[in-house]
Amino acid sequence: MSEQAHQELARQLLGCAYEDLTPVQKSVIDLITTEAPSGLHPGLKHDDRTFGQRLADRVAAVGGSWGFIIGFGVVLVTWMGWNEVTRGHPLAFDPYPFIFLNLMLSMLAAIQAPVIMMSQNRAAARDRQAAEHDYLVNLRAELEIMHLHDKVDAMRDNQMLQLLKQQRQAIRLLKGQVEKLSQTKA
Repeated sequence: MSEQAHQELARQLLGCAYEDLTPVQKSVIDLITTEAPSGLHPGLKHDDRTFGQRLADRVAAVGGSWGFIIGFGVVLVTWMGWNEVTRGHPLAFDPYPFIFLNLMLSMLAAIQAPVIMMSQNRAAARDRQAAEHDYLVNLRAELEIMHLHDKVDAMRDNQMLQLLKQQRQAIRLLKGQVEKLSQTKA
């Protein structure tokens, strides 16, 4: 569509010049004037994560599940139980106070926490993109509805004008009939 159509629609729907709009508002006006569908945000269409990012997301998914918590609890109880049952025997590899277990737990926490934070940061970025896309779609829907309201109002105004013209014509015809009747009686 022409630049004039963009200007007119911007003034009509948003009350300001097309040049004064934000980039998001301009894109919505462009979509409305071209009557193009709102596509999905390119960043939300396909998985462009690296291997490390996919691994971090998988670690976060597993580490934040009940299965992991229960499984890890079983491993801890087994570890401590084994070392207590085999106390004094060469098979007891980590006797009480379980120093090696504490080292493993500290290492796991030191590695798992940043990996989960990386995954959460990436999820937050995806959520922001989705929110921006939702805002764009909602803004477009609102502007389209306003545009449709204007069209319906224009159609209703046109119908009212046609109706008034028909009424005037009917009144003129009735006046003419009344005058003819009054002339024939006189």
